[in-house]
Amino acid sequence: MPAAPAKLRWPAEWEPHEATWLAWPHNAADWPEKFDPIPWAFAEVVRHLAEVERVRILVDERSHLAAMGTLRRLGLETQGTTIDLVPCPTNRIWTRDYAPFFVHRGPTSEAVKWRFNAWAKYDDWQLDDEAGRVIAAATDCPLVEPNSGGAPIVLEGGSIDGNGAGTLLTTQECLLSPLEARHPGLSRTDLEAIFAAHLGVRKVLWLNRGIVGDDTHGHIDDLARFVDPTTVVMAIEEDLADANYEATQENWDRLQGATTAEGRSLRLVKLPLPRPVVFDGQRLPASYANFYIANRLVLVPTFCDPNDRVALNILADLMPDRTVVGVPCRDLVWGLGTIHCMTMQQPAWG
Repeated sequence: MPAAPAKLRWPAEWEPHEATWLAWPHNAADWPEKFDPIPWAFAEVVRHLAEVERVRILVDERSHLAAMGTLRRLGLETQGTTIDLVPCPTNRIWTRDYAPFFVHRGPTSEAVKWRFNAWAKYDDWQLDDEAGRVIAAATDCPLVEPNSGGAPIVLEGGSIDGNGAGTLLTTQECLLSPLEARHPGLSRTDLEAIFAAHLGVRKVLWLNRGIVGDDTHGHIDDLARFVDPTTVVMAIEEDLADANYEATQENWDRLQGATTAEGRSLRLVKLPLPRPVVFDGQRLPASYANFYIANRLVLVPTFCDPNDRVALNILADLMPDRTVVGVPCRDLVWGLGTIHCMTMQQPAWG
């Protein structure tokens, strides 16, 4: 009788981390006319993370000295501490979308690296795609690059969220849109089989559309997130006149009565959205759901909005074993992402 396949499991974000991976900001074109404050906002995230876990930052020749100088001015040394600067050129800082997923396969681990193509929107993505392989090599994890019929599968980390026990959240807008060059020809059933084969997922919960201003075509990490195996916080707009009202209410309705892969009922918790954040005539994807769960810590984007305090209190109540910290992100979100988009966890094994 052949041996049973090794059990595959994608750990949840709240499980212990070995490190968090980031990439130092250097592409000023991502924040037109507003790049100067971005390295400082980035460094604040690093400062908080370095207190609770190792931080590994991708830097190229241009950004290496800038990173060292900025961090030192904040009292953060990069030698002999919990901060490592890893030589690697990148196009952008959004490691959530191009870093590999680290999964358990029985007693071993592997790095699952999907193809990254800059959300099928930009021409410059090749460095970021290769950076995923650099990260995998640095962790000594075997590299797995999923494909279908010999073609690499395009997927961004921000498009899916998992509970560590076989249940995955995503949106139809992102994964099933026929207009985007991510994975043409793959059906919902095909994608669910791919998630099962490479992440150990046994159930996929499909929401519909993402929030206004999200240029990734509906990433889940601006919309709905697991905070424990059965609790999902969902970004909800209560103002009928707001452009996010219809989509967020529909997503809320879709998860009513939903269960996990193990048949457990979901607990749904509403998370408000800030009032519209607009810069240069463009509404930006400002969402408290773009938080990051680190060791003993949750970093939450804030927007100088009355709902900042409401969101922080909700998340603090849901994760009482962690310190919940708000990080000002009105500048950072001009780059169309915030804290979860710029971080990727490397689980601690064993």
